[in-house]
Amino acid sequence: MQELVKKAQKGNVEAFLTLFQMYEEDIYRMAFIYVKNQSDALDVVQETAYRSFKTIKKLKEPKYFKTWLIRIAINCSLDLLKKQCKITHLHPGFEENIPEEIIEDIDLEVAVQDLIEYLNAEEKSVVILRFFEEFTFKEISETLEIPLGTAKTILYRALAKLRNNLRGGDVRE
Repeated sequence: MQELVKKAQKGNVEAFLTLFQMYEEDIYRMAFIYVKNQSDALDVVQETAYRSFKTIKKLKEPKYFKTWLIRIAINCSLDLLKKQCKITHLHPGFEENIPEEIIEDIDLEVAVQDLIEYLNAEEKSVVILRFFEEFTFKEISETLEIPLGTAKTILYRALAKLRNNLRGGDVRE
């Protein structure tokens, strides 16, 4: 993999595409958790590809390619959310044609996403990286460029907020 990164840094488009495609699904999942719809998540993937290709020469350590890429995806997601001020209204009765088991899965996914929405951006990033992307604390600290202890503190604070919310308390501490 490090050889591919070095080739990509020298301008080899095929090497970059090979690398990017290895993590494209991870980037999409990360983006979807932030932006909550397929279209915007795909836009984030595209913007991540563009930004990472444009700046790959600045990557100092090829072994951190994935964490560097995930950080770009998080930044692209947050940038998109800052630009958006739109609300999508669903038509009444839209659920009539959807099978019940799909609605139950959607309800659970929406509940988890609603819980995560109570967290600030930093807490959300740490929770997503830890539980959805299964990053270690070291990988989280490298990706978000924060000290290891800070990553742990942020996660535990976020989990306490989520627990408090599940019990019916105020999470906006």
